[in-house]
Amino acid sequence: MKKRYLIAGLLVLSFLSLFVGASSITPADLLNPGSEELEIFLISRLPRLIAILLAGAGMSITGLIMQQLSRNKFVSPTTAGTLDATRLGILVSMLLFANATTLEKMAISFAFALAGTLLFMQILERIKFKDAIFIPLVGLMFGNILSSLTTFFAYRADVIQNISSWLQGDFSMIMKGRYELLYISIPVLIIAYLYANRFTVAGMGEDFSKNLGLNYRWVVNFGLVLVALITTTVVLTVGMIPFLGLIIPNIVSILKGDNLQKTLPHTALLGAIFLLLCDILGRVLIYPYEISISLMVGVIGSGIFLYLLFRGKAYA
Repeated sequence: MKKRYLIAGLLVLSFLSLFVGASSITPADLLNPGSEELEIFLISRLPRLIAILLAGAGMSITGLIMQQLSRNKFVSPTTAGTLDATRLGILVSMLLFANATTLEKMAISFAFALAGTLLFMQILERIKFKDAIFIPLVGLMFGNILSSLTTFFAYRADVIQNISSWLQGDFSMIMKGRYELLYISIPVLIIAYLYANRFTVAGMGEDFSKNLGLNYRWVVNFGLVLVALITTTVVLTVGMIPFLGLIIPNIVSILKGDNLQKTLPHTALLGAIFLLLCDILGRVLIYPYEISISLMVGVIGSGIFLYLLFRGKAYA
């Protein structure tokens, strides 16, 4: 899997994404200033493409970091309760801080996402039976508990429909002015790349890290902060996208190994490509209607996840 092939594939899918949809737009339409097609392109299609690229790359990198730090290939925001904790934080911001700004809601959701991820890591440290398949099952149970709490309090507050909307990741509502929060993930991804070697060393264990003079606990906590920050921005902007941070790092790891600094660009590119492909399929399968991105990724991603589970069991 060479980087230039991934870049070429990303460019081709990006071009298709710009001109696929309910509204018919051709490259020639963009040459007409003031046309309706040009307005749709600038207000909807281009922001949607940028959002897909940032969300795909961001969620894939979060999974890569979590798998490296937890030393388990099946840990990700989906299987560690991070997404569910974020949604609980969104509910709290809706109920207690109804007039809060987007950044204030993001701060509250970020705090819950970080707390949920840290709690899962604490649970992980106390589990003696560290089977590769058992760990994500514990994470899924933990996430379901958080999801149940969210649903219960949402039902009591009569906002069940509002909070349910965050379950469905959807790019159809992405427009100019509604996606810019995702730009926060760009410096986060750069920082993740700069700290890649530290995350790699931390993934080898606490004793090994300390022998090399690395502050193991600080590196782990810093990595989880990056994970929570990216997850929060994606959930607030797009909604929940399952399995993306789980399957993409595993595919790259199988093909490229576990050196984080070398695999991080490939993971970001493949994540963006996978999300783009799912989004395009969602737009054409029942054209002119659209299948939500969470459903498309959930169906395809769950199949790949099952394959990875059986593959991991076979090689255990």
